[in-house]
This record gives sequence, C-alpha cells and structure tokens, in this order.
Amino acid sequence: MEERPMPLTMVTPGEEVTLIRINGGRGVRSKLLSMGLIPGARIRVLSKNGAGPLLIVIKDTRLALGWGMACKILVKQ
Repeated sequence: MEERPMPLTMVTPGEEVTLIRINGGRGVRSKLLSMGLIPGARIRVLSKNGAGPLLIVIKDTRLALGWGMACKILVKQ
C-alpha cells in the first residue's frame, strides 16, 4: 500500500522524511526551491512549536519555516 503524502507540519520532531511536492503559487514554490527544498530531498524536523516556526535540517543546513509555508510542503516517510 502506497503512503499518502502529508504536510510537513504533521512530522514528529526527530523524524526524517522525503519531500514529494510543494502546493502553492509560483512565488512560494520558487522561494522554497531556492532554499533547496526540491522533490526527493530528505528533510529532518528538529522542532515545531504549534503555530510558530518549524525548524528543519536539509543537507546540513538549518532552516526555520513559518507554519503556513510548512503546510504547503508535502512529504512521505
């Protein structure tokens, strides 16, 4: 059975996931792509704080994403 993509905000801190796609307009996709968030990239969630920023690691780089932007990033285990 194939796993369904879930928003990055649903990932438990400490877990590593694979980016599947980014939902959103051209501006949002362009910004995230420029930060290295491309389909197939492995992302590890360091911490999340309710509606606050989500702290992630991608390729040895730490990024803080706003909750709304993180909701647009779909990932799978």
